[in-house]
Amino acid sequence: MARNSDLADLAASILAAGSDDRDGTGLDTAAWKACAGAGLTSLTDPDTGGTLDDAAVLLEVAGADAARLPLAETDLLAGWLARTAGLAVPDGPLAAVVTDATGGDRLAGTAGGTVTGSGGPAGTVSAALTRVPWGRSLAAVVVLDGDRVLVLDTGAAAVTEGANLAEEPRDGLTLDGVTPLATGTAPAGAAAELTLRAALARALLLAGAARGALARSVAYAGERTQFGRPIGRFQAVQQMLAEAGAEVAAAAAASAAATSTARRAGFAAPETAFAVAAAKARCSEAATAVARIAHQVHGAIGFTREHALRLVTTRLWAWRDEDGDEAFWNDRVGAAALDAGADGLWPLVTGRP
Repeated sequence: MARNSDLADLAASILAAGSDDRDGTGLDTAAWKACAGAGLTSLTDPDTGGTLDDAAVLLEVAGADAARLPLAETDLLAGWLARTAGLAVPDGPLAAVVTDATGGDRLAGTAGGTVTGSGGPAGTVSAALTRVPWGRSLAAVVVLDGDRVLVLDTGAAAVTEGANLAEEPRDGLTLDGVTPLATGTAPAGAAAELTLRAALARALLLAGAARGALARSVAYAGERTQFGRPIGRFQAVQQMLAEAGAEVAAAAAASAAATSTARRAGFAAPETAFAVAAAKARCSEAATAVARIAHQVHGAIGFTREHALRLVTTRLWAWRDEDGDEAFWNDRVGAAALDAGADGLWPLVTGRP
């Protein structure tokens, strides 16, 4: 616990000292360099000594700070995919892409596309990739195309800029006749694991953003006065903040339980699939409630572009639908409960016989 607290403090101090342009939409290069220098961009790399728990702490802090960094994409997704295929992980910001040819659960609204060509050291490939997170700022993309993994340099890519609701880059990348930096073979189940990893990372970011929205709302309720006293002393406002606090606690508990299960059992375990599904569904649900309450507490000022509240609430709205929305993951939870049957439901939910 002490280690995680120290890591959270370190991450918070680095992100707070990043770019002064809080209204920016591009990569926060100052914060990225600081995170990379501190080893925070590769926490799940076995060679660094970090763990999934450490990465979870970092992602919650990044969510609360509304950091403009592809931390999950670089470490939990692209870095893992390259390593599991026996490939070196390139330096710099990365993203993972699962092509349409791979099949499985490439969710709507996430990175995808097509790759054509032979690949390999002597061959070239062409790629049309869509909705790539932070595509314009990446050093490379790690592509899962069927059973092969390709590391593609994005330096020569034609970029079609796009964005999600929070104005985070979700770009189209077109590469024509490029030689992959490296190629490898994906292990069985790589696409399914990437889906779960992405959902868990998004749940952790959502939990952090919800906490950030609550903290901003509590602070504002103590500063804003009406009828001669802070609005935080009115019972109606207190009730709303208490409701938001319960949602934040639920999101934190669900994402922490999923992280713990994944670390203990591995992403291939059925209990991990269930825990991640429950976490992403619950965090997406919490995102709606917390954003609503935060804007109710702030009133009209909270809807202005100039106010910092939008940095976290637009992320709550965008992230709740990315990597599988609440309905998608609730379907998974329901299907797992039905498959478990009456005798298996209690062990499924509690992890105990």
